[in-house]
Amino acid sequence: MTWGVFQGLNDAFLSPRNLSVLSVDIVGTGLVAVGVVFVLLIGEIDLSVGSLAGLSGALFAALNVNQGVPEGLAVLLAVLCGAAAGAVHGFVFTKIGVPAFVVTLAGLLAWNGLMLQLLGPESSISFSGDGFVATLTRQYFSAATVTYGLAALGTAAYLLVSYHDRRRRGAAGMPCRPVGEIWARTALLAVVAFATVYVLNRFEGLPLALLILLAVIIASDVFLRRTPYGRQVIALGGGAEAARRAGVDVARVRIGVFLVSGTLAAIGGLFVASRLTSATQVPGSGMLLINAIAAAVIGGTSLFGGRGSTWSALLGVLIIQSIASGMALQGVQPAVQFMITGGVLLIAVISDAVARRAAESHGRA
Repeated sequence: MTWGVFQGLNDAFLSPRNLSVLSVDIVGTGLVAVGVVFVLLIGEIDLSVGSLAGLSGALFAALNVNQGVPEGLAVLLAVLCGAAAGAVHGFVFTKIGVPAFVVTLAGLLAWNGLMLQLLGPESSISFSGDGFVATLTRQYFSAATVTYGLAALGTAAYLLVSYHDRRRRGAAGMPCRPVGEIWARTALLAVVAFATVYVLNRFEGLPLALLILLAVIIASDVFLRRTPYGRQVIALGGGAEAARRAGVDVARVRIGVFLVSGTLAAIGGLFVASRLTSATQVPGSGMLLINAIAAAVIGGTSLFGGRGSTWSALLGVLIIQSIASGMALQGVQPAVQFMITGGVLLIAVISDAVARRAAESHGRA
């Protein structure tokens, strides 16, 4: 519906060029939002992700440009820094008992300060536009055999996994999707995949950044739904005491969730820096944090824990970035964009609260 409104206002909105730009713009925030989904699933919040994203970009640039550290090693150290910071947040929250809100708020301030220290008085460090990090958002696959092949491969993989899941659940005597529903979902996926490739091929091709975001979302979704640890994350969102009595190692799960959030924040920060070919204080300014949390919630992840998926991050960030793109094409001031995004977020939170209250009234929460 959002796309239809903006296309009606400006026919350039659904142009291949604008959609290609949009598909790359969502990646940095989308990766951070996936990490936020993990934290929200256990009913907690991570306010440090924006600062960690900024710190990641600043640390990479400071090591690579100022200290001459090889790019690959600088990237690895930046990501490990985010993972370590996330693990520290989780440890302090879990083992010491400091509320996650307070721990990550302290992290927001501390990591933002360290980011500014690394950036120095100029508040930015530019790096090579030909290196690995810059390539993350500049590499496109334009060959039709590759792009359409990837669309076909993804569709076929979904079909095979769905049939395998149906046989496995049927053998265990569990409810499973009808064959007709599986084929209908596969057909819908094929239409979306091939249409996306067709449109993007009319500009520069399929962006590497978008493929990486989709790969992370798919891997995270499989991890949450099909591994024991992932199911423990969901269970913990339903209630810590109930999860503990069911044999869940609550401390391990909580620390792991914050580690994942910090890691993905650092990776997302590298993509934000890649888009600008420079490390700046923009990610730590607060907007990346707000957009990442808003994306997770608008996409359908509950603030109360236990409900949501990593696909929520993709849907939410697509809505937020589409609003920003459509408003920019109309020449609307950023202040109005913020008010509209805030209104959408409020509607999503109200819907979540109403749904939870209805579930509680029927004894399902």
